[in-house]
Amino acid sequence: MARTARLLAAEDPPPAAAERPRPAAAGSGLRSLSSAASGLWDRLSVLGAGVSKLEKALGDHFPEGERYFGLENFGNTCYCNSVLQALYHCIPFREQLLEYYATFKNTEDPEDNLLTCLADLFAQITLAKKRTGVLAPKRFVQRVRKQNELFRSYMHQDAHEFWNFLVNDIIDILEEDCRTANSTPETTPEEVSNGAVNALANGARERPLVTLVHRTFQGILTNETKCLMCDTITAKDETFFDLSIDVEQNSSLTSCLKSFFSTEILNGEDKFFCDKCSSLQEAHKRMKIKKAPHVLVIHLKRFKYVEQLSRHKKLSYRVVYPLELKLGSMSEDADCEYSLFAVVVHVGSSPNHGHYVSQIKSHGNWLSFDDDTVQISEESTLQTFYGSSREQCSNTDHGYILFYERLGGKS
Repeated sequence: MARTARLLAAEDPPPAAAERPRPAAAGSGLRSLSSAASGLWDRLSVLGAGVSKLEKALGDHFPEGERYFGLENFGNTCYCNSVLQALYHCIPFREQLLEYYATFKNTEDPEDNLLTCLADLFAQITLAKKRTGVLAPKRFVQRVRKQNELFRSYMHQDAHEFWNFLVNDIIDILEEDCRTANSTPETTPEEVSNGAVNALANGARERPLVTLVHRTFQGILTNETKCLMCDTITAKDETFFDLSIDVEQNSSLTSCLKSFFSTEILNGEDKFFCDKCSSLQEAHKRMKIKKAPHVLVIHLKRFKYVEQLSRHKKLSYRVVYPLELKLGSMSEDADCEYSLFAVVVHVGSSPNHGHYVSQIKSHGNWLSFDDDTVQISEESTLQTFYGSSREQCSNTDHGYILFYERLGGKS
């Protein structure tokens, strides 16, 4: 999948980090974490006191055991905060990460890496006594900047770039954990990676490691090429964690997906070499989802390089995305259906500067997460992020990354 270009312009200078007050006892809902939480409270950074506006607004409808925390901005880290909120409210991912947290907290001198920092951050939110507040994810941000020079500056960055970096780094960490576990007889790979893997006696694997990232976000695409001379079909599978989709003016997500999966004719200089014909032939090429992921992440390619301008331009095209998405003929499972639960929104008219916020659906309520501010939102508000049917428009808030969870639990 094509990746969005780096965004290079700065916003505001970084704010000073706030002091981190200590919270009180743990909240409910984490049976497996109770033994690992004893030393956590000294590191919690919950700010604010009393009953919040959000708690008052939700009243008796505040979900039992849930926590809604804003994240402090450490100098244009809105790209990070918006993705983290989507991940935290992706319940399958959150639950698996907290299981991992309980495992590594019970080990001696656990290695400090991006995954442990993320797991610790999620545990801070889940175990907080307060139901709302603000956390300062300083340790996680420092780790991101240490590991990837792209995010070391205080420039405006791309949320999709960060998403790709984060999920791939988590996989690398878990694979390394598995290799370490295979060399330690008393520890199984499953205990370390929270992943399904067939371990052999000599430490080899019958199949690639399946991590919490794979279980939640991985799907399989099938590329089919049909020779128009002999009708032979050549198929090749490719895994994905998100789909990067070209956008069109005054369109819908469904129509953009259909264009993405449409049949392409290979002719002229693009002819296909058919092994059966032993020669270049005209062919039809198409993609199809062979295995749909549990959580489907769709990246709308709103930043396009314009040769005449020698730079990237933001496309404010109006693209309507549904609350319920059916894949139909685009998937081998034609009945596959998804429900929207998170939208990462890019605010701004240019790819070189701007801001990111998240719209999250949690327990039937839509909430707006804007760095350290969390507010109730309305389902109808999502329409304001579709884009504009005109080239020039005062509204620069556009849906950028969409998170859909599969209905029915089948994947």
